[in-house]
Amino acid sequence: MNTPPTGRSPVIDAHLHVFARQSTQFPRETHAYLPADREATAEMLLERMRSNQVDGAVLVQIGGTSIETHAYLLHCLREYADRFRGIGLVPAGCQDPAGHLDQLVEASDGRIIGVRLGNLGGPEDPFDPVDVRQLPVYPIWEHAARRDLVIWLYPRAVDAHVVPHLFEAFPQVRVVFNHLMVCPGPKFWWDEKGRPQAEVPMPPQTRYSTMGLKIGRILGNTRGTYPYENVCVHISGQYAFSKQPFPYRDLAGWHDSLYRVFSAQRLMWATDFPWIDVDPGYGHAVGLPTQLMPYLDAEEQRRLMGGTAAEFLRFAPPPIA
Repeated sequence: MNTPPTGRSPVIDAHLHVFARQSTQFPRETHAYLPADREATAEMLLERMRSNQVDGAVLVQIGGTSIETHAYLLHCLREYADRFRGIGLVPAGCQDPAGHLDQLVEASDGRIIGVRLGNLGGPEDPFDPVDVRQLPVYPIWEHAARRDLVIWLYPRAVDAHVVPHLFEAFPQVRVVFNHLMVCPGPKFWWDEKGRPQAEVPMPPQTRYSTMGLKIGRILGNTRGTYPYENVCVHISGQYAFSKQPFPYRDLAGWHDSLYRVFSAQRLMWATDFPWIDVDPGYGHAVGLPTQLMPYLDAEEQRRLMGGTAAEFLRFAPPPIA
């Protein structure tokens, strides 16, 4: 068992997925990697959280974008209201994304706190002008600004150049950039352990767009200079991008770059359960930041392991029994 740093309160796993077996009560889409009989339940997650002193978690919808397929997420948020917060999805081409999000927020008693976005729909040519008002996701960002929802961002590489335009247009919107700020390209597959994999160069080439500044070489005085104050980054997803086994030391340099630019005050640890459940295992995922970021002091570890998430997401789960 990995014990998080002492003096911490709380520890929050800031990005993961739970799902039940496909059923009438909990309908969901099925895929080769998400067959009808597979499950990764909240109870399975809570067992791992208790063993590793993780107090709370952010559950990200999987298995469909319709209101109906959010049934299990909504169930978990009701059953374990003090442990979890949720991130919903909006169907592609939804004619009323604001209404869809409002319905999810209301059904969850406000515990769905944001929406995950991948396809931003901008011009593929980075030299083309970008009018954010013409983007298909513009109404979602607009509603997030209006309702103080969080944007959970995992954009495609082809959309990376659009990201700063949205940050400029909506500086008040809280954004959490998923999985090391990597923007995956078309080379994406599932491995024999049931884990998503993405073929991307590391450090990611998209950093020149998403960082908002040139960080080909990181200097000590660039620390904390990311120009958009309302953006945080997940320290997660290493298994999908690394060319090495745990503890993924080929990604240590990129972790250092993120730390220098964002500081621990804007980084959030997450496991991406259940994909890590077999390899490297939940406990190893809890201890991973200690291996890849050994220079963090006690206060920085506290921030990374939950302090930042608690403040930024306004979520303070009680200590887990």
